[in-house]
Amino acid sequence: MNPFEGCSVIIPVYNGADTLPELIDRLEKVISCLCPEFQAILVNDGSRDHSWQVIQDLSEKHRWVMGINMRRNYGQHNALLCGVRAAQYPVCITMDDDLQHLPEEIGKLLTTLAEGYDVVYGLPQKLPHALWRNLFSRLIKRLLAFVMDIPTLKDIGSFRAFRTDLRQAFVDYQNPNVILDVLLSWGTTSFGTVQVEEEQRQAGSSNYNFRKLFKIAMLLLTGYSTAPLQIASQTGFVATIFGFLILFYVLFIYITAGSIPGFPFLASIISIFGGLQLFTLGIFGEYLARMFDRSMDRPTYVIKESTQK
Repeated sequence: MNPFEGCSVIIPVYNGADTLPELIDRLEKVISCLCPEFQAILVNDGSRDHSWQVIQDLSEKHRWVMGINMRRNYGQHNALLCGVRAAQYPVCITMDDDLQHLPEEIGKLLTTLAEGYDVVYGLPQKLPHALWRNLFSRLIKRLLAFVMDIPTLKDIGSFRAFRTDLRQAFVDYQNPNVILDVLLSWGTTSFGTVQVEEEQRQAGSSNYNFRKLFKIAMLLLTGYSTAPLQIASQTGFVATIFGFLILFYVLFIYITAGSIPGFPFLASIISIFGGLQLFTLGIFGEYLARMFDRSMDRPTYVIKESTQK
């Protein structure tokens, strides 16, 4: 038994109709032994299969299961934020709907959380995806840890447990671009990790391709950090110094040899500085895009219906 009065398990659902019944059955066996009071919040994030019907059936069968149906697909972290705001108990646990995260490992998260941490990540000993996906995922997690500015945090995952009162740090957050981990870092710097077992996806295929992962990386850098602007400024300074060095080199050649380097040399210099300018403009463009998103006042998510009893 853990020292917490109750736990809310939040599961974003996208095309998870085939795995949800088994997940809920296994979760009930585990969580009932860990928490005196508990609930599961299944947030249907615009699934294209009959996930919502399955969620409704599970909610009718189990009084501790609550379903929330979004009006469209908003994204995993948006769905998580919706579930966090609906949580009723002192501890939130987030996990995927595809049975990669094992309910049987939740006890490790709660045990570590009880040591005094505010957020605990369950990290797999071995990533289950293809090589390119694993490498890109690790890169994004490093970027996320950098943006969160938590020196002791080296890795991050979507299997996590945290204290529900952390949501007070982002109670008024209203933006379509959501990274839950960054929002949690607004309320605490006490993060911990624990090794857990993780299995292969039991049904369907991952919804994260290279394009989506790259989009997340850009969101992390330009949506929650000013580091790219600082890099652009530093790059511009280095380019200016480089330009002066080229000028001195040209003058030196002209004085000593009586000639000036020809067109290929000039073309290469123009290409370098042109590329730096476009790179810098691209960074400014990303920030302007974030400002544009905020100015439209788009909602973080919209709930269509729920099974709240």
